[in-house]
Amino acid sequence: MKTITYIFILFCLAPVGFAAQGQVVTYHIDNTAYEGYFISPSEHAPLVLLIHDWDGLTDYEVKRSQMLADLGYAVFLPDLFGKGIRPTEVKDKRQHTGELYKDRAKMRSLMHGALKEAEKLGADVKNAVAAGYCFGGAAVLEWARSGENLKGFVTFHGGLTTPEGQDYKNTTGEILVLHGTADAHITMEHFALLARELEGTGIDHEMTTYSGAPHAFTVFGSERYHETADKKSWDRFVRFLAGKLNPK
Repeated sequence: MKTITYIFILFCLAPVGFAAQGQVVTYHIDNTAYEGYFISPSEHAPLVLLIHDWDGLTDYEVKRSQMLADLGYAVFLPDLFGKGIRPTEVKDKRQHTGELYKDRAKMRSLMHGALKEAEKLGADVKNAVAAGYCFGGAAVLEWARSGENLKGFVTFHGGLTTPEGQDYKNTTGEILVLHGTADAHITMEHFALLARELEGTGIDHEMTTYSGAPHAFTVFGSERYHETADKKSWDRFVRFLAGKLNPK
């Protein structure tokens, strides 16, 4: 089970010898407090903005950020729910994600605000890619449709449906979709519809599915974790980042 506890343990008690140590960051958007996380191995490291899934920013995203920092990337973990809001019950997770799905302008504002916060922390926002898991993956595609000037947008087992009235005409960076063929929540029909939409719009994209991988196949320690798909998708993600950002 994912919990927020790990964030503070990692921040306060990180072992000596880590290439980089992260920090919990409190920031404000429209007078509301949010609690993100920032880690950077060097002053000019290229940036990955990694968006959490429906239980908020937890130890899972922190672990992934450390993995990326070890590869030479700065990582900012935005908080899309608000400081102290880390839902554990399904009904609460649905409530918080549902509110943002209904208010796409707010979702975009929160992600753009997080990008500005990363810039304040010294991150190179002109050399950046956004990625996300599950709900975070759907949020990343929302960000892509907004026209945010990033070099790439990556979704791991995220929602793929385009809301009515939206399109990808303003998308600037390449889109990478990493999906489980056995996902019963976000189906291959959704996958195919997005592929046709991106092709029709002329957006650079790559879409891969992994056999036998269910929804949330990357979540360590969960019943849905699929080791082969996780390792393959992570490897593709790393190669995508290297091609777009070229760590210094």
